[in-house]
Amino acid sequence: MNDPCSPPVGLNAARALLDRNDPPERQTEKLLTIVEALIRRAEETTEDRGAAWAQFQRAAMLEDQVRDRTRDLERALDLLNASNARLAKAHRETEAARQNLASAIETIQEGFALFDANDVMVLCNSRFNALLPDIRAQMQPGLSFTQYIDCAAGSAHLGMPPGMNRADWRRMRLARHQQHHFILTQQMGEDRWVQVSEHRTHEGGTVILQTEVTDLVRRERAARGQLRDDQAAVLRPTLEHLKIGVCQFDLRLHLLVWNDRLVEFLKLTPGAVWPGMHFDEILTLLSGRFTFPGGQSVRQLSDWVRRAQRPETFQMEVTREGSQVYEIFAKELPDGGFVLSLEDITQMRTTLAELSRANETLEARVTERTWELEDALASAERANASRARFVAAASHDLLQPLSAAKLYLASLGDDALTEAAGRTLDKAQNALMSVEGILGALLDISRLESGRAAIEPAPLALGPVFRQLADEFAPAAALKGLRLRIRPTEAMVISDRAYLRRILQNLISNALRYTETGSVLVAARKRGGQWRVEVRDSGLGIAEAEQELIFREFHRVDAHASASEGMGLGLAIVDRAAALLGHPLSLQSAPGRGSTFALDFAVACKQPSQEPEADAAMGRDPEAGDVLVLLVENDPELSRAMVQLLEKWGASVLDVSSGEEALDLIASTGVEPDRLLIDYQLGSGIDGLECLQKLQDMLGQVPARLVTADRSEEMRARAKALGVSVLQKPTPTDALEEFLFGAVPARKA
Repeated sequence: MNDPCSPPVGLNAARALLDRNDPPERQTEKLLTIVEALIRRAEETTEDRGAAWAQFQRAAMLEDQVRDRTRDLERALDLLNASNARLAKAHRETEAARQNLASAIETIQEGFALFDANDVMVLCNSRFNALLPDIRAQMQPGLSFTQYIDCAAGSAHLGMPPGMNRADWRRMRLARHQQHHFILTQQMGEDRWVQVSEHRTHEGGTVILQTEVTDLVRRERAARGQLRDDQAAVLRPTLEHLKIGVCQFDLRLHLLVWNDRLVEFLKLTPGAVWPGMHFDEILTLLSGRFTFPGGQSVRQLSDWVRRAQRPETFQMEVTREGSQVYEIFAKELPDGGFVLSLEDITQMRTTLAELSRANETLEARVTERTWELEDALASAERANASRARFVAAASHDLLQPLSAAKLYLASLGDDALTEAAGRTLDKAQNALMSVEGILGALLDISRLESGRAAIEPAPLALGPVFRQLADEFAPAAALKGLRLRIRPTEAMVISDRAYLRRILQNLISNALRYTETGSVLVAARKRGGQWRVEVRDSGLGIAEAEQELIFREFHRVDAHASASEGMGLGLAIVDRAAALLGHPLSLQSAPGRGSTFALDFAVACKQPSQEPEADAAMGRDPEAGDVLVLLVENDPELSRAMVQLLEKWGASVLDVSSGEEALDLIASTGVEPDRLLIDYQLGSGIDGLECLQKLQDMLGQVPARLVTADRSEEMRARAKALGVSVLQKPTPTDALEEFLFGAVPARKA
């Protein structure tokens, strides 16, 4: 039941159905409807009254919901209508903008086209590709860029650049499209030109502008033509002075300028050539007047001219009338034209032929002269070899009696002599020493010139060599009142010990000879990666004109010097030996300022090996009292002189004349000598080294010396291998005495 205090249900429903926003008429209409419904409800007394009332309430609620939804739909519809209105307005504005843009680009004088980021055409004006009328209808929005290029490439009005076909142009155009910006000049139509420029937009689209530049191109062409005419007017007088025929063609193969020499070579009348004449007509003239060499024709020149990319030059020789030779030469010009020349080279070819014949004759003469020179060289070499053999033989023959003379003089040294006899003896000894030095120098020169001088470069310490030289030359320096300074050094170099010593001996001896006052300095110093040995003196000095001559044989600065002071061979030996060893030799000198000779040596990386002493192992001790010497010498005079000297010194001598006699003597008597003195050249039979080898087999290691005038490298190598030292003839008496008595132990009892 309803609450009696609550408002009636109908009243609530009436209130719910009324909308205060409705007009009064609408509200009145709704109230009348409600009242009628209430009256009918009150009059009804059936059992369905409650259900009907409930349905009425649900209908009222549904009406309320429908009304709310209706209001929402009305608001949504209003919003939709407003959006549609704005969209329509925007569409109208966009269309207006498009129309304005189309009108704007239509007013510009250039062709215009716009492609979007996908390379699809958005719009274009009527001037775009207007000079290509056969494709103009296809230029519509929606066309892709590739389709546009295909259409343009297929147009009959599109002009191709020289040397480029339509497929090449299409590839070029698509490749240029990948660039952000580019400009090119394109021919469109008959003698019509357009400047095409592409620009990439910020959104990735492409703008194409086509500006007609026909008037500009024509003006430039006219200007170039005028310039060429002016140049031709200036060039023509110059060409007339040339001895060759010359003509110039433009890009279109039209004749621009020529000289009268060309007309003369082609044998034409003066009016047969005119400006603008096509190259093919000149080609016909060339073909009819000249003969081309085998396998060639005028077509090769035509092919060169018509190539899209010509080689830099073209050259060909042709003939006329069988004997006249001409050269055709063509060269491309920067503007695409070319210059062609025709030169008469008959005289040059004739001259070349004559030169070729003369060259053949000269070659024959040179060959003949070469044979003569080879014969002369062979004769000179034979003469040089004969001279070397003669010097060696003569020196040996001279050294034998010289050695005997020295020994005889040495044996007189202890005899009671008068003062005058003593001075005479000293002079004789000095004379013999001078002769010995000259003969030794001659042998050295002969050996160095013949190329038979053997060298053994090895690590070498300069310190011991310097000390020996200081001991050797100190007396001579003191005798002249000179100060000889040989600075100690720890330098290690690569050289041959014997030749290095001989070089320095000659340099120091030369410095002492030509220095009257002052000093002589020998020093080694590091220079770069080498050692430099310098021999400085404070002597007379050498003029520049003489500095090349002093290294020649028998040349002396002081021509008045006596033979006892040298024959001018020392520096010649130094020069040749230094060259043989690879030691650069230099000289710095000036008159009155002394001289400095310098030698450069490679640095040695290891310590030199110590040479074993020949007499380190005596084998046995000689008996006390005297020394027993076995002398093997085949020269009787030299043997007697040696025996006389040794016996005067207190030695006992067993002298034999051959190696065989020495071996028989030892084998038959069993004598054991304390020292062995054996000549190398014993005549027939075995030589001195073979004899020494057999004696050592019999006696053991007896101290021995090989006495010889032979200075060959072969002999020295054999002696070194056997471990025996060599005494060169003339035999130095001091070295001989030191060998015999310098370290003689007491004999056993």
